Amino acid sequence: MSILSNSTSALLSFQRALQTISHNVANANTPGFSRQRVELSNRAGAPSGNGFAGAGVQVDTIRRLQDSFAVGRLLVSGAELGRLADLSLLSNRVDAAFTDPGTSITASWSRFFDSAQAISVDPSSTSAREAYLASAETLAARFRYLDGQLDSLEIETNQRIQTAAEDVTRLAAEVGRLNQEIVRNQAAAGGQPPNDLLDQRDLTISRLNELIGVTTVAQDDGSLNVFTSGGQALVVGNRSLTLTTVQDPFQPQRVNVALQFVGGTSVLPDSALGGRLGGLTDFRRDVLDPTNRSLGQLATTVAFLVNEANAQGVDLYGNPGNPIFNQPAISPLAGLNNTGTATLSASIANIGGIAENDIELNFDGVSWTARDPATSQPLPISGTGTALDPFIVNGVALVLGGGAANAGDSFLVRPTAGAAGLLTVAMTDPRQVAAAAPVQVSANVANIGNSVPQLSVVDRNDPGLGLPIDIVFVDPNNYTVNGGPPIPWVPGDVIAVNGWELRLDPPPETGDTFSVRATQANSGDNTNARALAQVDDALRLFGGTGSLNTTLREMVSAVGASAQSAQFSLDAQSAINDQLVQDRESVSGVNLDEEASNMLKFQQAYQAAAKMIGTADTVFQSLLAAVQR
Repeated sequence: MSILSNSTSALLSFQRALQTISHNVANANTPGFSRQRVELSNRAGAPSGNGFAGAGVQVDTIRRLQDSFAVGRLLVSGAELGRLADLSLLSNRVDAAFTDPGTSITASWSRFFDSAQAISVDPSSTSAREAYLASAETLAARFRYLDGQLDSLEIETNQRIQTAAEDVTRLAAEVGRLNQEIVRNQAAAGGQPPNDLLDQRDLTISRLNELIGVTTVAQDDGSLNVFTSGGQALVVGNRSLTLTTVQDPFQPQRVNVALQFVGGTSVLPDSALGGRLGGLTDFRRDVLDPTNRSLGQLATTVAFLVNEANAQGVDLYGNPGNPIFNQPAISPLAGLNNTGTATLSASIANIGGIAENDIELNFDGVSWTARDPATSQPLPISGTGTALDPFIVNGVALVLGGGAANAGDSFLVRPTAGAAGLLTVAMTDPRQVAAAAPVQVSANVANIGNSVPQLSVVDRNDPGLGLPIDIVFVDPNNYTVNGGPPIPWVPGDVIAVNGWELRLDPPPETGDTFSVRATQANSGDNTNARALAQVDDALRLFGGTGSLNTTLREMVSAVGASAQSAQFSLDAQSAINDQLVQDRESVSGVNLDEEASNMLKFQQAYQAAAKMIGTADTVFQSLLAAVQR
């Protein structure tokens, strides 16, 4: 080969290297850009009588510098970072609503039960009774406010899911288009990679991954197939699927993520969703729904137990206590795909058995079964579903009505979800607060002994509860009721009559008399006011193991723990992701110092090649001059 040929190949190769360096420098701050490097190799030499003469240099390819393992790790990290970002953001919003002094339920809760205690101190006080009803209004309003906050987050979550689904569809279509461009350009270039298109595709996949979490599979033609975390195809070659949202079969206001096909849609399970969509569904499933149910359970049970306690006493009119709160109703939801005409009604059967779990009732054409829709685990069910023998599931009575059910029909019963938004105060007259017990006991002033009577009502519905009763001890071990035959008694025994129980301590003396009478109007008795003040500590929930106070504390604690856990995880994942970005940049990022060094190196080589061409021209001119002589 000639000096001119070798020098020309060098000049062109070094020119390409300088072009590549300038391209790197120009894109030093371009998102997703991977620096490129010209790969040079020597041309095969030609044989001559005294060996092989060099043939110069050639450009084999322009290689994109990338670590596939670093890119893969960054994809996994990016999806998790996207998931935790939305999960943490929304969880912190819930926590703020429950812990902010201006919106927290805790202060209103304490004031309500403190005001009941104030009535027990002065049962005849109108101002104390008015304060009690005012605190009840404040408590109910706080429940409704928090329920409204959760409803707003439900709406926002739906909107975020819909927006993310639209973005996924757009980005998936862009990946399909880039696949097509890459395949076409690579084929036209004889298999050489179109580096900038590859960068664009990687950046698009990275953004797609942040939204839904994806995996990729490289194809022989240079295209990439993209799949969700659950293995569902999003992009195959140049074709992409549409991600959409569909109504929940039981809750039309809620949207679920689905893939759209020619023949319909397929709802994606939560396990198939990563990235921000996964964070949104995780928030809804693990934070929003449990908090909604817990808040509703608290509203349902406080209304039930306070109303129950007030019903045990009598008010200043001498009447049995009326409900203080309107009990939130349970409204079963029929499945959107039901074909039968059966209806379902629900009510509280056992307040201690009410659980936070939702109940899904399914009919297979023969019998009804119950399950927890969150876990798909079966729930115990008894009864036949009639008004006389209702289904009993988790403390809820379920009665079928309307027409017949068809196989596949189902109902969703949410005993507590949304109940907080329905809590209102029923009582408006402060004199109707039942501070007094329905019956009262008095010791005759002529009694010889020092016995202190303690009366408690055990059956408010006993028809003889208010009848006058006189108990006379004919001797220390026998007493009579309204002059009847003697009844044996030993210290510690309970005297039970007409739905009430009487305890006497210390033991009475012969002739001691105790009278039980119905409470009259304007009574100053505070027995039932004390019971109202103690409702929050009574072990009436979860089969007698939990109280309203413990339930409130656990709910607020659970909300805070969820927010804190999500934030800690987000902080840790951010640190991991930052390190992985640095790992990628160490290979693919543009180092301007290195590019400047390479520029000088190839610039000098380019100048040397140019001089060699000048030398070749001088030699050639000398040869021509010699021939011409």
